[in-house]
Amino acid sequence: MVEDDLGGRLRYVRQLHKLSQRELARRAGVTNSTISLIESNTSNPSVGALKRILDGIPISMADFFGLAPTLPKKAFYREDELTEIGKGPISFRQVGESAFGRALQILKECYQPGADTGVIPLVHDGEEGGIILSGRLEVTVDGERKVLGAGDAYYFESRRPHRFRCVGSVPCEVVSACTPPTF
Repeated sequence: MVEDDLGGRLRYVRQLHKLSQRELARRAGVTNSTISLIESNTSNPSVGALKRILDGIPISMADFFGLAPTLPKKAFYREDELTEIGKGPISFRQVGESAFGRALQILKECYQPGADTGVIPLVHDGEEGGIILSGRLEVTVDGERKVLGAGDAYYFESRRPHRFRCVGSVPCEVVSACTPPTF
């Protein structure tokens, strides 16, 4: 586990309390993007801002930083045991309950037609890759754009600005992996 994975720790605690990013943001009086940026380790909150966010859960700073992940010994997961970590036009179903304390995150993603990760490219530490199972996915990395179909794959350093968009009239399914976990 990366010792300073504040974002992973916050995501773990938020999910443990069955809160969406939007609900935690509402309770803490911050924007949804603030929670998202912290959880992706793109932004580091001040001590005061973190305290206000943790009050929205609620959990004390001592309990938050004292929490150690318990990694399950489970090795196999049925499809109905994947954990939904995103809702809306893009479904992100994670292998395992939490990525906190893990070095690798594996997702089954489903993009509805026209769904995308946003106009602002994603940037974070690590590497990621995926294989398109069905549909068509437009992947943009460092301004280079490619439409991938079933059987095609991508792999790149996540520090390179990137975004994903489903093109076509059918949903696109992808199996992806990211290290370290950043979603």
